Amino acid sequence: MNPLTLCVLAMALLSGTLITLSSSNWLMAWMGLEINTMAIIPIIARKHHPRATEAAAKYFLIQAPAAATILFCAIVNAWMTGQWEISQMSPNLISTLILISLAFKMGMAPLHSWLPEVLQGLDIKTALVLSTWQKIAPFSIMIQLYSTQSLTLIIIGILSILIGGWGGLNQTQTRKILAYSSITHMGWMMMILQFAPNLTILTFLVYIVMTSSMFMVLFQNDALSVNKLPILSTHTPIISAFVPLILLSLGGLPPLTGFMPKWLIIQELSQLGLFGLATITALSGLFSLYFYLRLSYVSSMTISPSNNLISTSWRMPANYISLLTKTSIISSMVLLPITPLIASFLM
Repeated sequence: MNPLTLCVLAMALLSGTLITLSSSNWLMAWMGLEINTMAIIPIIARKHHPRATEAAAKYFLIQAPAAATILFCAIVNAWMTGQWEISQMSPNLISTLILISLAFKMGMAPLHSWLPEVLQGLDIKTALVLSTWQKIAPFSIMIQLYSTQSLTLIIIGILSILIGGWGGLNQTQTRKILAYSSITHMGWMMMILQFAPNLTILTFLVYIVMTSSMFMVLFQNDALSVNKLPILSTHTPIISAFVPLILLSLGGLPPLTGFMPKWLIIQELSQLGLFGLATITALSGLFSLYFYLRLSYVSSMTISPSNNLISTSWRMPANYISLLTKTSIISSMVLLPITPLIASFLM
């Protein structure tokens, strides 16, 4: 793709997200979502590969009905209430449909099946954008709607944690595994959204940091499948030593950064007296922890066999590790000790 065209599409992607973030009117928020969607589709298909074209078509076919449903519900709500403000939604079928449509756009369970297939057809950079940046705009609308849909958010949250962990158990492609990881983390955010929206934002920011660091490591080593993880030490020995820690941080094990949001979420649910919900949430997270442990074992405790089918480069150019990659890797591992400081800002 022409660099100028790519720059224009990136600016459109940025402006669409900012329009949605800064708007409290349904028409402006919807317009930002559409600009965001139309900008990412050419970026998805820019590789001129059948899988990329298929992923772009699937993404468009998913986003179009979701956006149409959001616009229809916004018009009906404006007709019933005389208000175009997002905060003026009443707890009825209209707001439920909008919430389900936003969950559809973000790839949350039970409307999640498109996300792993689309990510599998993308290159790692575009998959990173789709897993992080593309969720910001619909997530900002969800935060404004959380007070009207308590039961719906809990159901979506539990299903996302369960299905995200269950679906990633038998996967061999790293992009699909990170797609199911995204579903699981979004489920944790939905569980706590109605009780502590500030904690939801913190969880989302921590998720972006951890997911970005893992995607950057995979991009650095071109590791598209689990079979390539054992040879990470050949390409980048220093970074490969941190891969198990990043994976365990995604799984939420102490003393890594990923434990912080799960700790705070379970603590908040317990303080509210929702012990059953906290127990179900914690136990459901064990599914995703299993495939994180499996990837950690493959990347750190196995070596590539001599008769493998993947090509191993014995003469490799020096890999330059960017400052952003280093910063994200460090942040995904060492932020847990400052949890009291971060929690004080949330109160």
